[in-house]
Amino acid sequence: MQRYLLSRLVQSLFLLIGVLLIVFFMIRLTGDPVSLMVPKEASAEDREAFREAMGFNRPLLVQFTDFATGVIQGDFGNSLNFRQPALDLIVQRLPATIQLATTALIFGMLLAIPLGIIGGFNPGSAIDSIGRTLGLIGQTIPSFVLALIFILIFAVKLRWFPSFGRDSALSVVLPSVALGLGSMGQLVRLTRSAVLEIRNEDYIRTARSKGLSQYAIAARHVFRNAAIALISVIGVQYGYLLGGSIYIETIFSWPGLGNLLQQSITARDFPLVQAIAFFIAFFVVALNLLTDFAYAVIDPRIRFS
Repeated sequence: MQRYLLSRLVQSLFLLIGVLLIVFFMIRLTGDPVSLMVPKEASAEDREAFREAMGFNRPLLVQFTDFATGVIQGDFGNSLNFRQPALDLIVQRLPATIQLATTALIFGMLLAIPLGIIGGFNPGSAIDSIGRTLGLIGQTIPSFVLALIFILIFAVKLRWFPSFGRDSALSVVLPSVALGLGSMGQLVRLTRSAVLEIRNEDYIRTARSKGLSQYAIAARHVFRNAAIALISVIGVQYGYLLGGSIYIETIFSWPGLGNLLQQSITARDFPLVQAIAFFIAFFVVALNLLTDFAYAVIDPRIRFS
């Protein structure tokens, strides 16, 4: 298993380097940040002086080398828009994004796994139909459309929940549900298909012949084997929720990394965009590594592959 995990670690390091390269060069295709930061009436000499002071006139390879060296040292530079260290801004916004993503994942799991298990044991039942319908809605309707619908119904019409901000415990309900429905849709379909496949195995029939109840069979045998497939998907989904919440955070004015990323892209804040992209990629890669480790612990076949 050590060789397996070492190979995954090396792959993850190359992936992070690739992310750094792509983000660094792609963000520079959006235009010159000097045009946004320097007043329009500034002279060409003033613009060139500012560009030299910020280091934008140096070759791109030199700029990337300086950026990569700073990342290794924990220095992501200063935000051009907020005039603060980029790392400080990320640390300030990260808890809000983690709270939103974690709440969304918990919501999706609590709803999807029971519906998937019940639907897998009772295909065609009313609960199975509900689970498949919710799964279809979660996977076909974009999260930002669901967010707008939820705001209209539950914030504007019914006034049950706030429509923006992070002022109370209720503030996280609408954004987390809108964000988590997509994950819920995938999890409920995966759980259902896994149960449908497992319930006809020989050891399940043996458990029934021993007189075990349906609940005991589901808890001891079905869910334990279905969890092997679920773990890998849950890890990937959590990474997606951490990195894919930009629209939801913008719509709900949620003070997280997604909202900060949207602001930094609009302002062409190169250092901040690079720092946020690196942190999101780092968390996604770390989650995938943890998922691979858990997968190897649960399934012995992976350890010796």
